[in-house]
Amino acid sequence: MKDKNITDFESFSDLVAGVKPLQQQKHHFKQPVKTRQQVEIKEQQLHVSSYFSDTYQPLLPVNGPMRWTNDGVDKLELKRLRRGDYVPDLLLDLHGLRQAEAKLELAALIQACVKQNSICCSVMHGYGSGILKQQIPMWLAQHPKVKAFHQAPKEWGGDAALLVLIDIGDQPHRR
Repeated sequence: MKDKNITDFESFSDLVAGVKPLQQQKHHFKQPVKTRQQVEIKEQQLHVSSYFSDTYQPLLPVNGPMRWTNDGVDKLELKRLRRGDYVPDLLLDLHGLRQAEAKLELAALIQACVKQNSICCSVMHGYGSGILKQQIPMWLAQHPKVKAFHQAPKEWGGDAALLVLIDIGDQPHRR
């Protein structure tokens, strides 16, 4: 009968009588330090996602060679691109790349052109299934540094490549 009069607190005290408290281990989990390469890759991906959208549909020609000019760019520049007056300083071959990889490479090419004061570059997308051939003009039309692009002449890849005219700012350039 004595057992029935024991309170819950006394019962609990009897059960935990020999238990020692655990030591408090203070772990302060810090963010791992990222390498410079990881930071640069993340920054490039951020810039690419802010420049290139897959849903944006610019007004591009349906018939004839692929061509586009930014507002405020003289139509004579497009004609010069078509004739091959501009010689591309940098070439980018996107054969075999996926769309996400091609976006990163395209953004890196435009950055390299600005950094090296190159006003013209060539982007070779190839024939393939046509995915990059459709997407690259749409991406180029969205980038603020792209003045114009035109289907490349035969010596630079024909209809499997584009010549791109880049705005390098007020830097002196050659033609």
